[in-house]
Amino acid sequence: MPVKGTSSLICGIIRCVDYVQIALVAAGAVVMLVAAVGCFVPVLPGPLVAYAALWAPYALGYPISARRLAGGAAVVVAVVAVDYILPAVCAKKFSCSRWGVFGCLAGSVAGLFFMPLGIIAGPFVGTVAGELVAGKALAASLRGGVGALLGFVTCLALKVSSVGLFAWWYFASVL
Repeated sequence: MPVKGTSSLICGIIRCVDYVQIALVAAGAVVMLVAAVGCFVPVLPGPLVAYAALWAPYALGYPISARRLAGGAAVVVAVVAVDYILPAVCAKKFSCSRWGVFGCLAGSVAGLFFMPLGIIAGPFVGTVAGELVAGKALAASLRGGVGALLGFVTCLALKVSSVGLFAWWYFASVL
C-alpha cells in the first residue's frame, strides 16, 4: 500500500517533466541498443547508427555542439575505414602472403552467412586457408590467422568504444 501523499508527489513530478525529453531518452536508448548490436553484426553499421542518433537532440535545440557533431563524423569515418582495412593489415603484419590477405577478406564476407560464429571465425579460417593455398606450413598459416583475428578484435573494440562515446554524448545532452 502506498504511503499517504506519494501518488500526488509522483503525479506532480511527471507533470513537470518535459515529455519530449522522455521520448528522446527512450528513443535514444533503443537506438543505442541497436547500435551496440550493430558492432557485432556487420549488416548494421553500429557507429553510424549511434552517430545519426546524435542529430535528434541537436535538431531539437538540446545542448550538443556542432563541433561535437563534426568530431563524431570524423570518428565514424575513421572507425569504418579501420574496420575494413585492419584485419587484412594485421594478417599482413603476421607475415601473410597475398593469398592470406585475400583469404581474410573472403572469409570476412563468407562469415556473414554463418552468424554469429562466422563473423569471428571467417577472417581466421579464410586467412589460414589462403596461406595453405599459398603453400605455407600449417604453423605459419595459423600465425597469419591469429593476426587476422587480432585485427578483428581490435576493430570490434573500436566500434564498441565509439558507440559508447556517442551514447555518452547523447544522454549527456538530453538529461
